Amino acid sequence: MNMENEQSQSEQPALLLVDDDEVYCEVLGEALAKRGYAVAVAHNLEDALLLARTSEPEYAVVDLRIGSGSGLELVKQLSALDENTRIVMLTGYASVATAVESIKLGAVHYLTKPATADEVVAALHRDEGDTSVAPAESPLSVRRLEWEHLQKVLTEHNGNISAAARALNMHRRTLQRKLAKKPVKE
Repeated sequence: MNMENEQSQSEQPALLLVDDDEVYCEVLGEALAKRGYAVAVAHNLEDALLLARTSEPEYAVVDLRIGSGSGLELVKQLSALDENTRIVMLTGYASVATAVESIKLGAVHYLTKPATADEVVAALHRDEGDTSVAPAESPLSVRRLEWEHLQKVLTEHNGNISAAARALNMHRRTLQRKLAKKPVKE
């Protein structure tokens, strides 16, 4: 964990950036600092909670998968610490289930990686939905529906792969293999 300062910290809004991808974190953290945020970076859930308690961030950007942990749990805990913290969930493994759950748990927006610093800042400050988003032209493919269903069941079992595999009547290793794959493009 580290803290970057260009101006005095009291002049900049505190932003907690949590991602286990250290290179992505460094690049995004520097870009957000240039946009006027006092960025605190954590690469695991424990450090993130420690920083959240000490820095009391106004904003947080949280990756969905943090090592073997879930960013959803962190969103829940950050919201419990301060319901006014504006949280954006970032993920390379987007699914409808995780998007819905992150919003229910307190995130204000959900972005897929790679997201630019400008996209993150816009999401942090966005208060309303966008009615101009067009519905999909065609239904999801069978492979994408399977991916979405696996994500939904995993979310229902709080990220516990063994419990989700039992619920799906599937071997745990088979489920892990399917989850390790990137989501199918629509």
